[in-house]
Amino acid sequence: MSQDEPIAMTVEQYFRLPEVVRPMELVYGVVREPPAPRYGHQSVVTRLTVLLDTHVREHGLGEVCVSPVDVVLDRAAALVVQPDVIFVSRARAAIIRDRVWGAPDLTIEVLSARTESRDRMVKVGWYRRYGVRECWLVDTHAKSVEVIIFGDLHETSHVFAGDDAMRSSVLPQWHATPALIVAP
Repeated sequence: MSQDEPIAMTVEQYFRLPEVVRPMELVYGVVREPPAPRYGHQSVVTRLTVLLDTHVREHGLGEVCVSPVDVVLDRAAALVVQPDVIFVSRARAAIIRDRVWGAPDLTIEVLSARTESRDRMVKVGWYRRYGVRECWLVDTHAKSVEVIIFGDLHETSHVFAGDDAMRSSVLPQWHATPALIVAP
């Protein structure tokens, strides 16, 4: 076997790896280590995290966390992801232990040229499958936020741009605009 060939591992083996502060996921038993995000991406993640955390704390809604934090979507299938930002409601806080053991209520991905296709297709598919209630896709180039609400019977999606007041089923009192989130 060559050194470049991926080595399958379990969730337990993955968690025994040395702690790092860079993106790393376990995708069906294979460790994936993409390059660190660019400054513009992290700037938007930081701004959004501050806005979201302030809102959640003011209303006592739950917990907000920023990547890298491991979210175990499927222990048996060895699927551990690191969304850019997550929100877990107070009612579901028990899934937060040393890691997040289950689907957050809300996942947020800030899209970049290198990750947009994977985030839109692969990660949104996982979030839908494993019970995330809502996903936001922040497009810094279009200065928009797509809010995808996963439902038992159907899924809805709405793109908010500029000064549109965003609507969220998970955070119904949220009033930020995409212009505020992706401000230069």
